[in-house]
Amino acid sequence: MHDDCEFCRIVAGNRSAHVLHEDEETVAFLDANPAVKGHSLVVPRSHEEDVLTIDEPTSTAVFETVRTVANALERTLEPSGFSVFHTTGPLVGTVDHAHVHLVPRFEGDDVMLSLSRERLDPDDATRLRDRVRAHL
Repeated sequence: MHDDCEFCRIVAGNRSAHVLHEDEETVAFLDANPAVKGHSLVVPRSHEEDVLTIDEPTSTAVFETVRTVANALERTLEPSGFSVFHTTGPLVGTVDHAHVHLVPRFEGDDVMLSLSRERLDPDDATRLRDRVRAHL
């Protein structure tokens, strides 16, 4: 546990949160500043900085909890769907404890997760594909 991490304090029970689900590996709780009703966060119990770099069993547990909580939110709120995302790095967030956002989506909600789009250039795609495959 990192004393200066608000999510570690929630996991340890030293900070209040509306916990939806917890197991040996993960804790899911309502976001204190929700985008919409039911906006939840799923975190590993251990302090890890990035969902993409945690060990496979912990990563699997995080996404199993995402599925479990999404199913419960589906039955509870009957949303039109969900946005599920993870962000990392200083450009996109201020909490350095790995977490996944689970956001129920409703007709007319003000959630904006838009990306500017460009057409994929086939030559650039081939070069990038080859470079990525070299690291797999």
